[in-house]
Amino acid sequence: MKKLLGVQIDVTPHKEKLISAVGGFVGIYAIMFVTQLFVPITSAALIVASMGATAVLLFAVPHGPLSQPWPVFGGHVISAIIGVTIRLLVPDMLLAAALAVGISIGVMYYLRCIHPPGGASALAAVVAGPEVETLGYGFVLTPVMINASIILMVAWLVNFPFIWRRYPAVLSTAETTTDALRKSCHAGIGRIPHRDLKFALKSMQSFADISEQELENIYLRASQHAMEMHLKPESIKLGHYYIHGPYGGSGVVRRVIDESVAKSGKQDMVIYKIITGPERQETVSCTREAFANWARHEVEFIDEQWQIFDNKEETDGNH
Repeated sequence: MKKLLGVQIDVTPHKEKLISAVGGFVGIYAIMFVTQLFVPITSAALIVASMGATAVLLFAVPHGPLSQPWPVFGGHVISAIIGVTIRLLVPDMLLAAALAVGISIGVMYYLRCIHPPGGASALAAVVAGPEVETLGYGFVLTPVMINASIILMVAWLVNFPFIWRRYPAVLSTAETTTDALRKSCHAGIGRIPHRDLKFALKSMQSFADISEQELENIYLRASQHAMEMHLKPESIKLGHYYIHGPYGGSGVVRRVIDESVAKSGKQDMVIYKIITGPERQETVSCTREAFANWARHEVEFIDEQWQIFDNKEETDGNH
């Protein structure tokens, strides 16, 4: 049901949520204050509705591709121009509203400024009422262009004190973090070439709200965590089964069939048999420490499949 509803894992700390909420408050307050100077407050509410959606992106997802300055500014301003133009050319409001939003989406794609709230700016230009119709193309300048500029400035100011959130994304520590991860990761994990990242994003055949840098950062973090996750030597026990793969249903399974317990790491040995994989049935020996560095989980064969052994004492042995 979670997958069907699209419920995502939320690992965002409370501090991040508070910063996002405060940023949204400051941004919308500033925009409402300025907008009501040009149009009545009743019409202003409808006009700035699109900025409410922009605030969510700028302060909750400040480094997302949809949240960057060009998508925000270009998405709103270009869509507003399209909305005003369609309103002047198409007398049927229903048809005009649909055309304004549809054309705006297409144009934003080609101009690389996809910003979902931009569709609302196009719609507002058509349906906001006589006050907006009287403004004509002046609506693009005041309040749309001014609003976009204000919220971008607020996003910069609110996020600047927090080095990991600095806006726009190019000012954040993401690039430095990625470089540090590359250096700290295992030699076998290198930088993903630009052409490969581009291919991966293109092969999705739909717009992905994630940058190449973020994608590589996630890959490096996951790889580093996977390498560091293993059992402690004291967790390796005679007669037990262990797996190297990240999940209970995959990877090579080994069983410890003999051991030579000693205080010295070099003499503390185990003999294991390979249970699954191309080298199954082979018997090999190594130090207990080397085996522990290889092993990710203890497993059991239950219901005709290997499953991770659910034991708190064993779990506490993980790094």
